[in-house]
Amino acid sequence: MPSILGANTLSGGFEVANSLRFNDGDSPALTRSLGTTTLATKGTFSFWVKRGQLGTAQMIYTNEVADDNNRGQILFEDDDTFIVKDTVSGSNTTLYKTAQLFRDTSAWYHMVVALDSTQAGGNRIRVYKNGTRIPDAQFGTSTEPNQNTAFKILTGGQTNKNHIGKVHGGSNHFDGYLAEFVYCDGQVLDASSFGEFDEDTPSIWKPISVSGLTMGDQGFYLDFEDSSALGNDKAGSNNFGTVTNLAATDQSTDTCTNNFAVMNPLYVGLNANESLAEGNLKGLNTGNGENNYVSNFGVSSGKWYFEAKANVAGDDYATIGIVATDSILQTNGSWLGSTSDSFFYNENGSIGTNGSASTTGLATYADNDIIGVRVNLDDNELHFYKNGTIITNTALSITANKEYFFGGRVYSNATGWEFNFGSPAYAISSGNADANGYGNFEYSVPSGYYALNSKNLTEFG
Repeated sequence: MPSILGANTLSGGFEVANSLRFNDGDSPALTRSLGTTTLATKGTFSFWVKRGQLGTAQMIYTNEVADDNNRGQILFEDDDTFIVKDTVSGSNTTLYKTAQLFRDTSAWYHMVVALDSTQAGGNRIRVYKNGTRIPDAQFGTSTEPNQNTAFKILTGGQTNKNHIGKVHGGSNHFDGYLAEFVYCDGQVLDASSFGEFDEDTPSIWKPISVSGLTMGDQGFYLDFEDSSALGNDKAGSNNFGTVTNLAATDQSTDTCTNNFAVMNPLYVGLNANESLAEGNLKGLNTGNGENNYVSNFGVSSGKWYFEAKANVAGDDYATIGIVATDSILQTNGSWLGSTSDSFFYNENGSIGTNGSASTTGLATYADNDIIGVRVNLDDNELHFYKNGTIITNTALSITANKEYFFGGRVYSNATGWEFNFGSPAYAISSGNADANGYGNFEYSVPSGYYALNSKNLTEFG
């Protein structure tokens, strides 16, 4: 279970306000008609990405010219490699496939793809990850185009075949988060045009403002800050105006400058009935079994708060709570609250640990109730809330000197839980932030408690 943050956590400098959450089960995409480009031999793409689901081919950017035998693609392959390819008459004239795997679903990656077929061999395809160019020797496959070849991915003139989040025809939908998506038409830029290493912490790569860049005739800059027009282009008029199966609730504050907790998809799978959706914030269950979900961030100090919406109709075993690293529920027979270092509140109105209720007769909960969880790791106390009201005046004492993760469990094929660490995938009717101004919660954040994100972890964790 990762307890470190794979993204910029620093304060100050350029701040990214929003990302766009893609849920592959919804078949989401942004689409536009690509006009005549400045050049079809030169162009640069830059984007920040936080992956959701692994093990399936997922498109970031695609452009089809004429038919599916002539197109360009930037994607994560089903083996979790990163690929840039151009296909002409059904053959891959460009194919760069990393040997490295991209499987950290806690991390924000910054990727830059610079294309320039006018260059001598070895420089026509340049891929940068987190500010550093990936050498050709570190690609499992590195097939360059012929010199001065027009890239299909940069060729304009087609109608509604240029997509973010899917391949033309509707398959291989992306799952995860995208932020600061830029295409500079006709220009070849390196990573330093889009980010910088922090002067105080040189290992930290962080974004910079791209407002001074020239995007070219068909370039774009998508910052996802307009929830009513998610494909709005800050650089000009070439909007990705066709927005498919993406709503205002898919605009997220989980970004490369403030990384929010989600549930860990690498943990899911002990039970074949369980999976995650909505940017790893929603549990999905298709049958009976110990369907446990655990956050990707753990905490060992500080005061933290999160909420979860219950979708547990017909399940007599639903629980919400916390679990320590050394009781991480690694077998199907364990459940959230069944071990001595995991603590629960169940739908029947009981709280407890180690499989036993220490307090019963409390408020029960049902579908659409919002359960709040506050954990005080400085004083080793745990409290639960139902719809904004604390359900007991007696704190549940938790084991000291542990690293804890947040989680939920259902047993039956109830839909499960929708988790909110401050950037929810469901609509909030009120809107409450913590004292640092972070988060979007249905109910007031208890005084002195904070949303679980990288900014707060840097300060309090």
